[in-house]
Amino acid sequence: MVGPAAAYGTKTTIPAVTPRTSPALASQSLAAPAAVSYPEPARTMSLAECKANMGGTARLYLKSRFAVCTALQVTTVWARSSGQVGTSSYTVYIRGTVPKESDRTMYFDYDLTDFISVGTTGAAGMRIGLKGVVPQNWPAAARPVLSNTLPVTKTLPQMQASPHYTHTLRYAPGQGSGAGAADLIAAVYQPEIVNTMPPGWVGPSPVTGKPFMFAPRWDAASYLRNSTGGGNPANKGGAAFSMMATLEYSSKAGAPEEAVAKHIKQAFTNATATKPLNALKNVPGDNLNEPLHRLFLDKRRRDRNRAVAVRECTRYWGANYAAGDKECDEFPFATTYEGSAASEFDVHVEKNNFSVLPVPGTQNGAAGNLLSGFYTANRIIDGLEDGFIVKIN
Repeated sequence: MVGPAAAYGTKTTIPAVTPRTSPALASQSLAAPAAVSYPEPARTMSLAECKANMGGTARLYLKSRFAVCTALQVTTVWARSSGQVGTSSYTVYIRGTVPKESDRTMYFDYDLTDFISVGTTGAAGMRIGLKGVVPQNWPAAARPVLSNTLPVTKTLPQMQASPHYTHTLRYAPGQGSGAGAADLIAAVYQPEIVNTMPPGWVGPSPVTGKPFMFAPRWDAASYLRNSTGGGNPANKGGAAFSMMATLEYSSKAGAPEEAVAKHIKQAFTNATATKPLNALKNVPGDNLNEPLHRLFLDKRRRDRNRAVAVRECTRYWGANYAAGDKECDEFPFATTYEGSAASEFDVHVEKNNFSVLPVPGTQNGAAGNLLSGFYTANRIIDGLEDGFIVKIN
């Protein structure tokens, strides 16, 4: 999780479940970099997919920044004064999605399933309440708009007969903060399930269960899609969940970005063998504790990142390093705060904590196109309130 919501509540030690396989790149052609594009992230999720990924100890399934789900199994022990006589349970699945990039509305679909009763119970008279609350948002003055479909309270048989509810949440633009007209709003969305026993049973009642919280985010950054609302300023910008995104490159033979992917892989696995030489080199970007951060607004710093990278390519491979249509590839990317010149802007950054390598220009261009598409499709904003990691497949 990234942004202000990362500091809210208790951190789980169980990592989120992510898709087992990644979508293939939209093009695998080596004809030209322009033919390569990064796949659009998923914006929908079926109940069956949520259920399939929420088994075991999983607390959250992260399909994309626009489709996540969580769940909570509610078990009630039924007892009289003489002791336990039965149990009952059901599971609530909550899917959060942003179906349209051109719409700031987030949807939370609640589904109650897997109703089970064993022994003697009062489940027929038990009342179940569903709520979706926003306990905090940043800035504090921002005002959420929630649909009136929740809260709802019904008996268990009524919930069985009508088990699906959709709750929506949105923030109007113009209430956020951030440089470059980011208009950034972050929030916490907390589902709550309230279980109330009928009279005559022994045990705590009512009991409130809280599944893993959601961390929605809204922006209207001028450098991302829908920055004007397409003629509707009240709907400009977009929404996403504040989860760490993953940029995936392929090192497979024939992949458009193959040489760049292999370079990054070496930087991750054998950093001290890369150029420039640094026995303490530990290149960030391959794990959630050391993410990369997009650098867009400060063109001078981006240009400096690039200049330092070219200087090092020239230093180690000579002035003709570009012979044979090669280009100087750098990692971390010049479009990140962790780029080649990072130590010039932050005294806490290790010097020469980056890698450069001449690679075929077409493959460098393809990798650049994929990176640009990744930024755009995932609504990666400039600065430390957002972040991403890189995985080489």
